[in-house]
Amino acid sequence: MTNHLTNAELRRLFLERHALADSPAGVLTRDGLDALIDRLGFVQVDTISTLEQAHHHILASRATDYRKPLLKHLLEKRRSVFEHWTHDASIIPTRFYPYWKPQFRRMKERIHRAKHWEERFAGRMGDTVDSVRRRVAEGGPVMSRDLTPDDQEERGTWWGWTPSKTALEYLWRTGEFAVTGRKGFAKVYDLAHRVIPTEHHDPEPDHAAFVDWACRMAIERLGVASHGELAAFLDAVTPAEAEAWCATVGPGTLRRITIEHADGSSREVWARPDVGDLVREAPEPPARVRFLSPFDPMIRDRDRTRRFFGFDYRFEAFVPAKQRIYGYYVLPMLERDRLVGRIELKAHRDRGELEVRGLWMEPGIRPSKARCAKIDAEIERWRLFTGMERVTGLPLDA
Repeated sequence: MTNHLTNAELRRLFLERHALADSPAGVLTRDGLDALIDRLGFVQVDTISTLEQAHHHILASRATDYRKPLLKHLLEKRRSVFEHWTHDASIIPTRFYPYWKPQFRRMKERIHRAKHWEERFAGRMGDTVDSVRRRVAEGGPVMSRDLTPDDQEERGTWWGWTPSKTALEYLWRTGEFAVTGRKGFAKVYDLAHRVIPTEHHDPEPDHAAFVDWACRMAIERLGVASHGELAAFLDAVTPAEAEAWCATVGPGTLRRITIEHADGSSREVWARPDVGDLVREAPEPPARVRFLSPFDPMIRDRDRTRRFFGFDYRFEAFVPAKQRIYGYYVLPMLERDRLVGRIELKAHRDRGELEVRGLWMEPGIRPSKARCAKIDAEIERWRLFTGMERVTGLPLDA
């Protein structure tokens, strides 16, 4: 029985659990994309498109055959995935929908306690929510701009939301509405029962069943974790709830092992009972270089990234320009089982250029001719994916 994972074993397991140990080459079908999202548990959505929007980037990092219409079909036609909130806005397998009902209730409680939500309703929460609810129930799907013609509503400072936009978000986050599609990046909202297939409208699980489900699906996708990391995976249960769950489930679900960090230190964590088999079966990660999204689930926990991979990463888009160490939209570079550097890319869609704005190798990583060739190949892949005509900027020389 495996009671300790070396750092190399830990990295290999963690990459396998995050679907980054397999080759990204091959044909990706709709079923294959459904399986990939289910394997990850969720895919974060973000609007920043300096290179590519986060959800598309995360999926394209794992499947070179990924195309945006595949995801649109799953969201808007097949309805096998839906949009809602984990730690942030995310695309989630629809089979999880019954377990999102406690999330809806918790979100509602949070909103009613939050002063900034009250301010966005401008003191008219009840009337505005009722009006928007009737409009969608009687008239069908809407976007925010359908409710605010000619900018007649006052916009506040909180993301520029009007009261009616706030009502749409409130009804979506609390489960009455669902996102039925998007036009550009604008959400189209409809009643949830008209979007989510009937077979997923099961009764809400009781609290114990919900905690058990949330923790089990987290350890399934992480392999090893502290109770805090289990709680943070979906941001669905509290650390105390996860700690109590870990303490009460039997050895058929969890056991304690030690893991070695990149700096040689060790830590005791919870692990799946078959963790040794998982490590032995995990493939050696591909030699190719991959550029990860700043929102990739593998690096979402920056402290864990530093402990496991010895890679200190901060997303600097929201850091004042003069205080940035690297750049606005810098991507970690993954080669085999190591984060070997970072690169800043920007797609200038108005002029068809993919600009390489910066490249930094980690200490001790040599920019050899072979490694530069792999980086060049990944740059070219992103040029093709983003539809740019040429690459400009920093040349790569060994």
